[in-house]
Amino acid sequence: MKKIASILVLLASTFHVFAQPVRNFEFRGVWVATVENIDWPSKRGLPVETQQQEFIKLLDMHQKNGMNAVVVQVRPAADAMYPSSFEPWSEYLTGTQGVAPVPFYDPLAFMIEETHKRGMEFHAWLNPYRAVFNINKSSVADNHITKQHPEWFLIYGDKKYFDPGLPAVRSHTSAIVKDLVNRYAVDAVHMDDYFYPYRIAGKEFPDQASFAKYGKGLSKDDWRRSNCDSIIVELKKTIVANNPRVKFGISPFGVWRNKTQDPRGSETKGGQTNYDDLYADILLWLQKGWIDYVVPQLYWERGHKLADYDVLLNWWNDYAYGKHLYIGHGIYRGGTNDAWKSTNQIPDQINLLRSFKTTQGSVFYNSSTFAKNPNGWNDSLQNNYYKYPALVPPMPWLDDTAPDAPTIQKKNAASYVVNYNGKEKIKSFGVFTCAIGVKANIKNAQLVKIIVSTKTSILDIASIAHKKDEKLFIAAVDLNNNVSTLVELN
Repeated sequence: MKKIASILVLLASTFHVFAQPVRNFEFRGVWVATVENIDWPSKRGLPVETQQQEFIKLLDMHQKNGMNAVVVQVRPAADAMYPSSFEPWSEYLTGTQGVAPVPFYDPLAFMIEETHKRGMEFHAWLNPYRAVFNINKSSVADNHITKQHPEWFLIYGDKKYFDPGLPAVRSHTSAIVKDLVNRYAVDAVHMDDYFYPYRIAGKEFPDQASFAKYGKGLSKDDWRRSNCDSIIVELKKTIVANNPRVKFGISPFGVWRNKTQDPRGSETKGGQTNYDDLYADILLWLQKGWIDYVVPQLYWERGHKLADYDVLLNWWNDYAYGKHLYIGHGIYRGGTNDAWKSTNQIPDQINLLRSFKTTQGSVFYNSSTFAKNPNGWNDSLQNNYYKYPALVPPMPWLDDTAPDAPTIQKKNAASYVVNYNGKEKIKSFGVFTCAIGVKANIKNAQLVKIIVSTKTSILDIASIAHKKDEKLFIAAVDLNNNVSTLVELN
């Protein structure tokens, strides 16, 4: 009986894997934190070759797990993981702020190239207002902005922050983003939840002087929110003016407001909220179209007493306002309590978000946690949830023009030459399978392989896993992940 039962379980599991609906579009990202060397590089002052090897290993792991994007922190604290005329080299690279890697290389250019080689998107993660991570320990270069313009900064706790109330601060941040999107092939600019800092008990953020000068009759809370609104608007305008294909996303704290604070709020008991404590009115930004996607950090488990994952997932789906909603999962929490010791916690979270048409995917914090394969979740992604590749969902408000279909020429019995000659720029070809007798399209054909190419590629049929009752198709994929019509491989 035990043997029979085992077989039945195996069959059920197999059916679950192969009977899953087609998911050709789904955001599957990972945050890669550089501050304090959380994820990359593993230590300060590593040889350049070791830094590069670590990032390649990181990418290969995530590609194997089915990810299609990395969100990499390139500005941890008013510094840069790339050569910049605005801010010094990050101490998290060489150990000393302002000191370039030796031998010289551009880490950002390297990371983008390696990411795109794997058909993955690169989202450049910037911290908006943090300037010195720890005033007692951090390396601060002579040319750091805190020394050039000390009047722009405020100390709160053990950190130094830009004063969000100063117009000059917004201009400086916009200049950095302008430089970034003009010089680098980033797919998105991404900012996290550190707008105004999380409150410290018994301490008020010391911005009274700028409030007195720029408050213009607003309450302090409304003025602070207006400052955050202003920087978001300015950054969106900067991106559109300089590289309109680049997306703009925010990953906020998971609770906008509690229902006890606002009828629109969630049924939660968040101690601090975006709106009231961080002064980030995410709903307004989504409603006005100032951002393209939002990744609420829902790091709580299902059934959490104060902030239930299920409750918050439902809530954010009600307030996405037609923009992309990706869910931030706290994979780093694996094993920390009974709920997070369950092998089902992350799979159940993924299953639940997939039940909403208004949720387009996931982002996991953090990268290095995956190296431990917590609760076997790497295996779950590889063998089930991310078994098949997926494209990042296109954003029609940025570009909704599909590329022309590729042309194919049979090279021999086992391979084809695939060419693209259309006007739209492409980044890859997608190979699809579909049952014989079914008219294939993007909704019913299964994406099985992504080939990174901008013009010509050789497709080896033997490298494509498919069944005897399936036909193969190929399509062009443009920079916004719009897909051409599917061309059958005869």
